[in-house]
Amino acid sequence: MAKPQMSLKARALKYLSAREHSRIELARKLGRYAQEGDDVEALLDWLEASKFLSESRFSESLVHRRSARFGNQRILSELQTHGIDGEALGEIKAELSASETERAIDVWRRKFGAPPADAAARARQMRFLQQRGFSQSAIRAALRGTPDPDE
Repeated sequence: MAKPQMSLKARALKYLSAREHSRIELARKLGRYAQEGDDVEALLDWLEASKFLSESRFSESLVHRRSARFGNQRILSELQTHGIDGEALGEIKAELSASETERAIDVWRRKFGAPPADAAARARQMRFLQQRGFSQSAIRAALRGTPDPDE
């Protein structure tokens, strides 16, 4: 027996129950399943009005998931690809800037744990942190091995 097709609304709620999505991301996912006569934008408007879809919750969720592993540049770039701009992006940037050095030190300690032995090792460690999106000042602090305030 054939499985009945899921409606766009049910599919959207299924996606949103798994994790937060941005409007752009959800529209792209639902667009694959939209048939003639389906209005994806109207559905997205309804989801936002019903508080199922929220850009601020999505931003908060993405920052929480990524901040332990990535730097400000990478997180902010990912938010921009999801359509988060303007004032919301400025607030997130200010929050992230306060903790970037500590996050860079944590990432560096988990990956390397010991100061570089030579210039080649130092360059490799710096490239690793740069690829993760950390700023130069945070990378320098991490390579100096700034101790934890707890220690």
